[in-house]
Amino acid sequence: MVNRHVVGAHYGLRDWLVQRVTAVIMLAYTLGVVAFILFANGASFEAWQALFASTWVKIVTTITIIALLWHAWVGVRDIWMDYIQHIGVKLTMHVLTLLWLLASLIYMVKVVWGVL
Repeated sequence: MVNRHVVGAHYGLRDWLVQRVTAVIMLAYTLGVVAFILFANGASFEAWQALFASTWVKIVTTITIIALLWHAWVGVRDIWMDYIQHIGVKLTMHVLTLLWLLASLIYMVKVVWGVL
């Protein structure tokens, strides 16, 4: 039997890449929203509604929010793994974080897609 010592993330390159790729996705989305604000002179509520009514914006928003949730999971998981020593507390924090992120995903589907 192999004894595993459960400390540290040990995910290395994959997590580093996830953090960078999700950050680029969020940056691109943010720049798109800022461009809309700057170039849509006095964007009204109706203009925002029209923008977010289109399917492609809903898809891009969904991708961005999923990237945000994945980015948050990797970061917070690493914090729990690095700074919480007690295995029970660490597991509890992981589960609570996952539940929070899942609830956020469900709420995103409700808001962006108007379902549920």
